[in-house]
Amino acid sequence: MKFFKKLFINIIIYLFVLLWVFPVLWVVISSFKNGNELFRYPLTFFPSQPTVQNYIDVWNQFDFMTYMSNSAFITIVATVLTILISAMCGFALAKYHYRWLTIVFIMLLCTTMLPSEVIMKPSFTILYHLGLYDSLWGCIIPCIGTMTGVFLMRQFFITVPDEMLDAARIDGASEGKIFTLIMLPICKSQISILTIFSFKWRWNDYIWPLLALRSKNKYTLQLALRVLSGAEAVNWTALLSASVITVIPVLVIFIVFNRQIMNAGLSAGVKG
Repeated sequence: MKFFKKLFINIIIYLFVLLWVFPVLWVVISSFKNGNELFRYPLTFFPSQPTVQNYIDVWNQFDFMTYMSNSAFITIVATVLTILISAMCGFALAKYHYRWLTIVFIMLLCTTMLPSEVIMKPSFTILYHLGLYDSLWGCIIPCIGTMTGVFLMRQFFITVPDEMLDAARIDGASEGKIFTLIMLPICKSQISILTIFSFKWRWNDYIWPLLALRSKNKYTLQLALRVLSGAEAVNWTALLSASVITVIPVLVIFIVFNRQIMNAGLSAGVKG
């Protein structure tokens, strides 16, 4: 009975996986089809004559290197700053015991109930008056403070014994050294999780770069994809190829940092 129950559960799980993976596979495989085969009826899953010309055309015709470098700069800088600010705020909220910090934490939590669209207008106003409009930094600064990261770090730092910090203070360590040399190294798994989320958020962001950027040479990849979708016609072969290219960096980051999370978990289990 247990065998059939387990088999049934596994079948359901694999069906859900297939439902999620199938559209992704269809996009990837269709990106190797030419325009005629892409709209041939009846549709075929695998291309009869695979070609990489779509990728070559996209790379050469749409200045993809510029768009990718813009996206990489915004994503990497924003992710690093997000991790640093989230870790510092989480450490302060978890290990400094002041009444007003509790009030600050509650107020920060309340911001998670506001849709991002609500604060876009005041954020854009501040951005404009700071002279950051049509600047890559204008896409970075408004996004580096995320309560998700602060909450994640705070919940981890709460589990760290206060005696560890007291021992470091007795040895003469400053608060900066305690944070950088003790607290940061032991939260590698949380940093990896936040890196995956932050990288995905910033890399796939469309609305804020659309508001903050005007010059084409500062466009991100997501804005560049809009160029491929014209008002009257859509270049589907180029759009599919470009979409696959934009997915690769996120996939690489997930694979790399997911291993860090698994290794941290195994190390914790062995030490325990």
